Amino acid sequence: MALIDGLPDQLVWEIMGRIKKSADRNSASLACKRLYEVDKEQREWLRIGCGLHPANEALTSLCNRFRNLQMVEIVYSGWMSKLGKQLDDQGLRILSERCPCLVDLTLSYCTFITDVGLGHLSSCSKLTTLKLNFTPSITGCGILSVSIGCKKLTTLHLIRCLNVSSVEWLEYLGKLEMLEDLSIKHCRAIGEGDLVKLGPGLRKLKRLQFEVDANYRYMKVHDQIATDRWKKCVPCDSLEELSLVNCLISPERGLSCVFGRCKALKRLHLDMCVGVRDCDITRLAQRSSNLKSISLRVPSDYSLPLPRLINDSLRLTDESLKALAHNCPMLESVKISFSDGEFPCISSFTMVGILAFIEVCPVRVLALDHVYSFNDLGMEALCSAVYLETLELVRCQEITDEGLLHLVHIPHLSVLRLSKCLGVTDDGLKPLVGSDKLEMLTVEDCPQISERGVHGAAKSVSFKQDLSWLY
Repeated sequence: MALIDGLPDQLVWEIMGRIKKSADRNSASLACKRLYEVDKEQREWLRIGCGLHPANEALTSLCNRFRNLQMVEIVYSGWMSKLGKQLDDQGLRILSERCPCLVDLTLSYCTFITDVGLGHLSSCSKLTTLKLNFTPSITGCGILSVSIGCKKLTTLHLIRCLNVSSVEWLEYLGKLEMLEDLSIKHCRAIGEGDLVKLGPGLRKLKRLQFEVDANYRYMKVHDQIATDRWKKCVPCDSLEELSLVNCLISPERGLSCVFGRCKALKRLHLDMCVGVRDCDITRLAQRSSNLKSISLRVPSDYSLPLPRLINDSLRLTDESLKALAHNCPMLESVKISFSDGEFPCISSFTMVGILAFIEVCPVRVLALDHVYSFNDLGMEALCSAVYLETLELVRCQEITDEGLLHLVHIPHLSVLRLSKCLGVTDDGLKPLVGSDKLEMLTVEDCPQISERGVHGAAKSVSFKQDLSWLY
């Protein structure tokens, strides 16, 4: 290692800084004392978990070695008791005392950490990001203590935090008006209506993800006061990304009030959200002219209760798609899918509505899943899609080889994915073979397409066939 010892400090620092993988940095540190010392100063990120034993003692040693840690991820996925004791509340106390630069902390499957442990984090004045994934011993009191102590908190992710029920922390964070990224997924005791507690905090929020567990819903009753608060809630002027999954959208209350208040919105994802109406999407489109990406997964009509089926006003139609197309001139990515069980005779969206995006917007990515209304005529219409680069067709059973023959005429198409499409065969791909048209072709579980049929159809080809989905 005499060569390393003779190099200038700045050059050694640069060399070590270019080594990104933890395993590679560890190897370099063991090879040379000088690199070991540089790594001690440079290391800002640490990921630990099942291999940490004894947990608290090992964490103390790591924190003493790496004094400038900014990002720590503690993951106990796959943990069993024979692997040793998990990190507990004392471990978070060690982090708070020995990592003065801590900015970002992730806790996953940490079943021995409680509200007491989160209370220790309140002294981490620089903490801006906290992500909790399945931490069943933590409640709303623990989240509140972090919120009070960490005034710079801008990102909060809660995933499967089953015992977080009280939402005083939401109200407190709303008053601080610092939160920019809020993600709540499968937290059974937190409902859509609770988000109104953010109040003025909605003004600064840039990213909101809310996902309800489809198999479990804790039905909270929200009174007239809560409804009035939604109607008076401040505009979401900074919101750029909105993702809602399995949510119930009630007319003129709850999350429906947010749709017309997002002037900076760029990405919208609605997945199995019951109750969204054409007027909701129209209000959103008229307000969100900067929208670049839209993803809609619509509940099957046969998965809805009978009153919903009868009431057409609670089904999205082409009016929503046309409103998006004509009011959002920057749309580049469009993804539309229906849940399993959809029948072609009652599809909410027709080919006319889908093609409205192609006619008006610079769509580069188009993904259709279970959309029976899109057929060979739609494929022919895509020949005029001058911006289209990526096309994904999943379970689109009305498309045949005749439709695939039009692929070579789509000007800039370079990526194609076909999955679970019954009506297409090797013959439909023949014009692509040897044409150098596609950069990438992915064919998955299409029973009439063979591995031989995709050979030479793109520069990079991926083929997989598992027909168990048919049975």
